Amino acid sequence: MFHELRILRTMLCRVITLRTEVVNLPTNENLRLVGNVLSHHRETMLSAAFPRTTSLTGQHCMALPSRILNLLFGRPLATSEERAEHIGPVAGIPVFGLDALSSAAYGPEAALTLLIPLGLMGVRYIVPVSAAIVALLIIVYFSYRQTIDAYPRGGGSYTVASENLGEGAGLLAAAALMIDYTLTAAVGISAGVGALISAAPGLQPHTLQLCLAVLAILTLINMRGVHDTGVVFMIPTYLFTGTLLIVIGVGLWHVLNSGGHPHPVTPLPPLPAATAAVSLWLLLKVFSSGCTAMTGVEAVSNGVMAFRDDTRKNAKITLTIIIVLLAVLLAGIAFLCRAYGIAATNPDGPGYESLLSMLTRAVMGHGAFYYLTIGSVLVVLALSANTAFADFPRLTRAIALDDYMPHVFLLRGRRLLYSWGIYVLVALTALLLIVFGGVTDRLIPLFAVGAFMAFTLSQAGMVMHWKRQGNSPIRMFVNGLGAVATGITTVVVLVAKFAEGAWITALLIAAMIVLMRAVKRHYVDVDSETALDRPIAPTLISQPIVVLPIDRWSRITEKALSFALGMSCDIRCVHVQTGEKPDPICQDWEKDVAAPLREAGKCVPKLDILQSPFRYVLAPVFDYILAVERESSFQKICVLVPELVVHHWWENLLHNRRADMLKVILLLRGNRRIVVINIPWYLERD
Repeated sequence: MFHELRILRTMLCRVITLRTEVVNLPTNENLRLVGNVLSHHRETMLSAAFPRTTSLTGQHCMALPSRILNLLFGRPLATSEERAEHIGPVAGIPVFGLDALSSAAYGPEAALTLLIPLGLMGVRYIVPVSAAIVALLIIVYFSYRQTIDAYPRGGGSYTVASENLGEGAGLLAAAALMIDYTLTAAVGISAGVGALISAAPGLQPHTLQLCLAVLAILTLINMRGVHDTGVVFMIPTYLFTGTLLIVIGVGLWHVLNSGGHPHPVTPLPPLPAATAAVSLWLLLKVFSSGCTAMTGVEAVSNGVMAFRDDTRKNAKITLTIIIVLLAVLLAGIAFLCRAYGIAATNPDGPGYESLLSMLTRAVMGHGAFYYLTIGSVLVVLALSANTAFADFPRLTRAIALDDYMPHVFLLRGRRLLYSWGIYVLVALTALLLIVFGGVTDRLIPLFAVGAFMAFTLSQAGMVMHWKRQGNSPIRMFVNGLGAVATGITTVVVLVAKFAEGAWITALLIAAMIVLMRAVKRHYVDVDSETALDRPIAPTLISQPIVVLPIDRWSRITEKALSFALGMSCDIRCVHVQTGEKPDPICQDWEKDVAAPLREAGKCVPKLDILQSPFRYVLAPVFDYILAVERESSFQKICVLVPELVVHHWWENLLHNRRADMLKVILLLRGNRRIVVINIPWYLERD
């Protein structure tokens, strides 16, 4: 019974492998449908039949029971189930707006931190600076509404810039966005952990570990798909916006009732004394820091296809709600900070307290609502990296479609996600967190440059789009205004933060462009060498020369030799003799191979003995194969490599792996006329 079950398991594994190959055939929709059905049921079948799966080398058997994978990542989704993964505005706000909305927690504080040297005067300047940011936000909003109308299948900055401004502008937008999304994930996570540490200072020595733990949780949630991610993030997103709106509403009521001079419910830290005078350069730096609150607003236009029909309508509704909420939060926080006289505290000094913490207790006191609000801020800041998880894989897919990124980014995983985009984002984010120790202030100077560069290129591309369309002067003006405004902001942000670390972002963008051009050149070279514009040439078809390395006469050798006899009559078996006396295979060749085949009227393979006094095996075989290839000017050289397949990974340590090494050598140093075929022998046990 055990023997039959093992055979059935091997058959199932081969069916899975065959199904994978069938699904990749683009011309047969029926086979693809069958593949999807098999994909839907294969893991349940395997887990029921084989609760403890024993892996076989080279076969696609599951490493973990399917029930654990389904629990962690959800059940596999067929391609036909993609529509069920689409979302509406309610789920779209947490998925695509979490980054933009959460920036209200650190954008105003970043601006006020630079105004600390101005003392009380610095608090007064936060309102006009925030008004300028909100005005720019509104301009960008109307610009991206038009982008959604023009590109209903997803009009990210890369797509718009590539189609309307050319290859160079598209690559610039792509590099800027990829770096921006990576920084978005790192800054969001570090800001959330930073807020947690401000509430529990004892956790400060574990900052990096907490950041990496949050990254792992985000990865696990996002690997379940867009729909599940939206459902998970709904509660913290709406709790965050709801509590802050209540704080702003109650604070405005106190301001009106007090004639513009409200009294804080709990005492606030005293305002610092002025140590510097206001200057245009300082205000530009404040504006550039506050503009970090605008990062992430382009996410909806990148992910239009994630929404259910009508995609454009749902995307525009989602974008509108996100922008309105963000504008209200930014304006309300700035106004109340001025009304209550709240200034930022030095993040590196003793007694640091976040801006939202001071504002909330000034308006609502230090009761249960305070802890609810701060708790929601902590969670949302940590989860704000989700916007990068939603858009980075879509961006890398769009770039890979144009051959500027590896085609692995086109592959969809078990939950219809472009999983490799997520893997790369997680790796880059983890690297950033490790390098900068998970500290937000060290990452902020790198932030926003890529986002505003992408804004500018997208809006400039839309101007050219409407120009070609004709009869759209108003739309051209809106996008033109957005391009000018974001372009000026890009220059301001780059100059103001250049010495603080923005130069790193500029270098990374340039390096990414060089890398993407190199990837494109590779794919162009591959296409030029492999493209074929004629039918198959029958005159070029001939039997190959078969080369079969053998060690001894065994069932493995018999299987390989039988396979070779079905391919060609020109078979050359090669044996490497390392000792002084002939090996048994040399003495028994006539009896075991040549005589039986001659009597049956079959082709008799040739046995070549290679002497190796220094006991080398692979080098003589490889040199022999190259010599045979040079003898023939047109025939293919087919190298059969027999290989033993064991049941457990550790059993590989009991056998030499010369077969694997030979395949690697032939792969790296072979040529087009050398073909390698693996001949596996699967061990069976009673």
